[in-house]
Amino acid sequence: MADADIIQLGSRGPAGRGSGKAPSAAARDLVPGGRTRSRASRAVKEGADHADEADHADKAGPADEADHADKADHADKVDPEDAVGQDCQTERLGQDSTKPAAGSGRTSPGADGDRVDPDFGTPDTDESSRAAARDDTEEDAPPGEIPPAVGLGAVVTEFAGMLSSALNQLRHVPVDQLRELGRDPLKVLFQFAASLGVDWQASLDEVVEFARSRLTGRYAIDEFGFDPEFTTKVYLPMLRPLAQNWFRVEVRGIENVPTSGSALLVSNHAGTMPLDGMIVQSVVYDEIGRHVRMLGADLIFKTPYSHDFARRTGTTLACQEDTERLLASNQLVAVFPEGFKGLGKPYADRYKLQRFGRGGFVSAAVRAQVPLVPVSIVGSEEIYPLIASAPVLARALGAPYFPMTPLFPWLGVLGLIPLPSKWIIQFGEAITTDELAPGAAEDPMVVFNVTDQVRETIQHSLYALLMQRRSVFF
Repeated sequence: MADADIIQLGSRGPAGRGSGKAPSAAARDLVPGGRTRSRASRAVKEGADHADEADHADKAGPADEADHADKADHADKVDPEDAVGQDCQTERLGQDSTKPAAGSGRTSPGADGDRVDPDFGTPDTDESSRAAARDDTEEDAPPGEIPPAVGLGAVVTEFAGMLSSALNQLRHVPVDQLRELGRDPLKVLFQFAASLGVDWQASLDEVVEFARSRLTGRYAIDEFGFDPEFTTKVYLPMLRPLAQNWFRVEVRGIENVPTSGSALLVSNHAGTMPLDGMIVQSVVYDEIGRHVRMLGADLIFKTPYSHDFARRTGTTLACQEDTERLLASNQLVAVFPEGFKGLGKPYADRYKLQRFGRGGFVSAAVRAQVPLVPVSIVGSEEIYPLIASAPVLARALGAPYFPMTPLFPWLGVLGLIPLPSKWIIQFGEAITTDELAPGAAEDPMVVFNVTDQVRETIQHSLYALLMQRRSVFF
């Protein structure tokens, strides 16, 4: 015994033949219920075991026979193919050899995520620990593992719940309003506008009957296509909430606008969209009760649907002949000499007036001997801050510019909502023309001097108003 070799089970040292990651062959033979490396060695061992069991069966009692039967039944359930190339079962020294080996369903050491203990197999675990480990494994499954299938019953139940919720929401739909919309959509439209704050200045039935008469064509217009009744009852009431509640327009110097006779209002033009002209129409009518006849660019009359609407609300083509005819008929006319140059200028150039053209509006006013009223508008530059104009896209669309603001076209239709800037509209003192000599309208120097005088008056007024304004939105 003194000279016997000591074999260290699962040792890293030279005494045994273990590799440090798997036990030696001698150690595997000493482990109860251990697994062998090959089929041949397992077959030899099983033959010897069966021979011993056969000799012992002749001497064993009934209890021993039952015990051996259970062991044989357990051995038959082990697949021989599953034992090839696997590590031996984990057992601690001193453990009861009659205790069944745990974890018989383990995968091979080469499987993903499986790691063998460097000393000897894996540590012992009880049933509760193994159950907790299985639960953690199912919850934290690797990305490549297929999740468990969802039962058909759960899917049907969820779909039935969604359908029931949708039906409950349909019960709250105003069916009566939908029926009324089908019977009289025009009345529902005017009701909706009234709920948004539009004051129609008449009963709802009168407004609806008026709109029907316009749709059928039973109304009178002047030689320029202007419909004063439509403008008073429909167009201006729609602009009034925008001017009073959204932009909170402050009007100054309205006493400089004549309450009778002809006059030419000359204003700066800005804001990407021509809302400033619409707001001027609204505030002048509310202040002195006169309609302002606007002079518009030819693009307005080339655009579908815009042509008829512009004519009906009092806009006329900005040309010498129409301007003189309007002034000769005692009309209050408004012009924006900057045109698209002012309307589409970038936000960095805000409140810097562009060139006033060739002074055609001055020639018309001098020829008609009517006063020129400078109009300065502060607040229109901020409603659509223009950061780019996309000239290539604008040429493809046939437009002078394609507006790109911080909100449009990035937010789609929502980007068309103007920012609620604070507006100030100041009407300056009138510049008279009746004191000029006859034929001054054909003198280029006179026309140039009057044009420059009007432009400088508006520019200085803009700078003064900007100094007085507390902020863009207040």
